[in-house]
Amino acid sequence: MQAVRTRPEQRAEAAVVVEATPHGSARSWSPEAEIGMRVEDIWDSLDVQQRQLSHGDKLNSCFDSIPVASFPHTFDGAQLVEIPSDATLAEAVDILSRNRIISAPVRNVDAPEDASWIDRYIGIVEFAGIAVWLLHQSEAAANADDVGADELAAKLGTVTLEGAAAAAAAAVASKVAAVESEGAIAEVFGALPSSDLFNKTKVKDISGSFRWAPFLALQSSDTFLTMLLLLSKYRMKSLPVVDIGEGTISNIITQAAVVHMLSECVGLHWFEEWGTKTLSEIGLPIMRLSKIVKVREDEPALKAFRLMRRKGVGGIPVVDDSGRAVGSIMIKDVKHLLTASETNRDYRTLTAKKFIANARQSSGERQMSIITCSRGDSTKDIILKLDAEKRQRIYVINEEGNLDGLITLRDIIAKLVYEPPGYFGDFFNGVIPLPSNSRV
Repeated sequence: MQAVRTRPEQRAEAAVVVEATPHGSARSWSPEAEIGMRVEDIWDSLDVQQRQLSHGDKLNSCFDSIPVASFPHTFDGAQLVEIPSDATLAEAVDILSRNRIISAPVRNVDAPEDASWIDRYIGIVEFAGIAVWLLHQSEAAANADDVGADELAAKLGTVTLEGAAAAAAAAVASKVAAVESEGAIAEVFGALPSSDLFNKTKVKDISGSFRWAPFLALQSSDTFLTMLLLLSKYRMKSLPVVDIGEGTISNIITQAAVVHMLSECVGLHWFEEWGTKTLSEIGLPIMRLSKIVKVREDEPALKAFRLMRRKGVGGIPVVDDSGRAVGSIMIKDVKHLLTASETNRDYRTLTAKKFIANARQSSGERQMSIITCSRGDSTKDIILKLDAEKRQRIYVINEEGNLDGLITLRDIIAKLVYEPPGYFGDFFNGVIPLPSNSRV
């Protein structure tokens, strides 16, 4: 077990060296490490004032004392990208592509200029959600239970992915998730001149459909505890922070950004006391093997996406006959299924194994592999691995190398804090509810 550092050593651990100034060298902490030190100071004061508090109570008190306004800006001061509600899906994909992001808040164009933020935004739309919605519409139109996937995909129009190999999104620690290659997202659907679905359907028309998130926002004065609970227990992937006076978004906080913050806190007492515990000691994995949605490598690749859509999950492992995971397919990988390349032309017989092999060959996507851990690993090790690999999930394997569970970013955050009785009160009053047809 790693020894807990003294305060000077902690500061060195969290410090980031910056370029020398004309007056000599300078040293500063990363913004995330600064937050860690604020937690540390509150933690130390609680040690003095209330020694009877449990570890969980102390962490709750620490995070409930820091406003979300302190969280580093994920878009580095750049203008926030919004998608107007009357934009077509084609226009939305183009906006996401040009700005190299995979999701954006949807602005209600029918709201008056003086509207509050509640009326100004109707939700957050993701690129993957558009892709799966289109696939679902074609599937329904073609009566997919009786029609082959090649005919199904044809219903979308002529789809070309050539040159769009690196369109996969990589969760970047202190930034909104970015796309790996410029202009790639727009090419995912290529030019769809014959597709009314893509060129005429408006973003507001798919509100509440696949991968659609409500616009549940934080105020700058809300606390880290509120933010952590919403990202974990209440299953939000990202949270806008609004300026109530201006009715505008000042920041967007993601699960990945929080985990990166935790990775910057290595060496601090409060983090080490929690982070050095093994997964089993803190109750992970939450999702056991029997609950993991998976496909065999010899099953159709299309089945993976159908399962993700029906089960409401963002990714599933691909396993061999022995149950050993050989790869992973994420919802964003639907772009490879809609390719017009020779290797993926035969949708009817394309297996998950072949699909992964083709995608790796054409794009070199390393993230179609999986990262693993064991129950004896420490929470800190898992956090550092997820942050370094920019992943959303890590699979737990047993001594034989077979799947034994799944851990997501949400699971880790959920183990950091707990919701006190009645904590939210009327917090959710006025928040736009999910439409009745929501499939989030």
